[in-house]
Amino acid sequence: MVAVNRVFAAQLAGLPVFGPDGESIGKVRDLVIGLRVDRQPPRVLGLVLELATRRRIFVPMLRVTSIEPNAVTLATGTVNLRHFHQRTNEVLVVGELLDARVRTGAGADAVLVDAAMEPTRTRDWRMTRVAVRERTGRLSRRGPVQVVRWEELTGLSVTEIAGQPQGAQHLVAVFETMRAADVALALHGLPVKRRYEVAEALDDERLADVIEELPEDDQKDLLAHLDEERAADVLEAMNPDDAADLLAELPERDKDRLLDLMQPEESAPVKRLLEYSFDTAGGLMTPEPVVLAPDATVAEALAHVRNPDLTPALASMVFVCRPPTATPTGRYLGCVHIQRLLREPPSDLVAGVLDTDLATLAPDASLSEVTRYFAAYNLVCGPVVDETDHLLGAVSVDDVLDHLLPDNWRETGLTHA
Repeated sequence: MVAVNRVFAAQLAGLPVFGPDGESIGKVRDLVIGLRVDRQPPRVLGLVLELATRRRIFVPMLRVTSIEPNAVTLATGTVNLRHFHQRTNEVLVVGELLDARVRTGAGADAVLVDAAMEPTRTRDWRMTRVAVRERTGRLSRRGPVQVVRWEELTGLSVTEIAGQPQGAQHLVAVFETMRAADVALALHGLPVKRRYEVAEALDDERLADVIEELPEDDQKDLLAHLDEERAADVLEAMNPDDAADLLAELPERDKDRLLDLMQPEESAPVKRLLEYSFDTAGGLMTPEPVVLAPDATVAEALAHVRNPDLTPALASMVFVCRPPTATPTGRYLGCVHIQRLLREPPSDLVAGVLDTDLATLAPDASLSEVTRYFAAYNLVCGPVVDETDHLLGAVSVDDVLDHLLPDNWRETGLTHA
């Protein structure tokens, strides 16, 4: 028996899904409805679930036995793991309906901010209620949210939804609590028009994080859609190694134009990375690892690796160099592993706990050499040092995996992982 009588889509998105025996299946990412020719409430066909493997599958509503405020439970039976493909006249409620422009029964322009489904006596679900906010003018204050019946609105046919310009405020709000990789997965599954609208609504930092997780073709497509100034801003917000990888795939003219539009201090490390082949340590490395001078304390080093913007791999090691500490640094002295930092008194200097025996990578080291290096030393991060002992950057294991997997691994991972 279903535990609630009315469920709003934005509240349902992200809920965990369990089988009848309590086994975890995945998370709800969207609802699929079949729009009607008339204005009657459409039938909710099912849920789009995201499995732990990032595959998206379709589950019919008849398989849903319970919807609680914190979880969804499915009936006994085998879940069809075939990848979800949207059919004609099917609409994704979160992905396509939110932020749609509609007209109320009173003839007022409004924006759809949420939609609610209710069960029928035949165990079907219908999208019966819609939460809207009237549009009273660009510069005026936003009006209150009203919940009205589906049939009171116009503008919700498939062709009207597909053809109208659409904001993305409420869809972006749904994305706020999701990891960048999950947002990229959701973005990849949206129609191209909707994907552009969401990209335009995301701030530069968030869009940069999401682009880094997209398949290469999607990265280039989104970058080409943005105006040049915005594209340069997004590239500045990306990790330099990811920005370099993306720029390397563009025509030379476009690459040079975007580099010229970037701030010099932001483009400089990207240009240095572009000097190396993509399959060498120099091409794989990030030029922004944690680098400290030898008179820094253990407490300072721990404060630096606590930076939430660091990946776990980069946070696993601190590099100690003579000034300057920006890459390319002064003379490289050694590194300190985070496990060692945690065992030492906070007031001690990092110079006293250096690992000076760990081999370093040359910038022209091949991908196979880098792979063997990580395997031999059981590392997730390693220093790249030139022949004059200047630290150029660090290679992390995620950079290596990116290049060991097939070229289209992000795309195949999004659909077949």
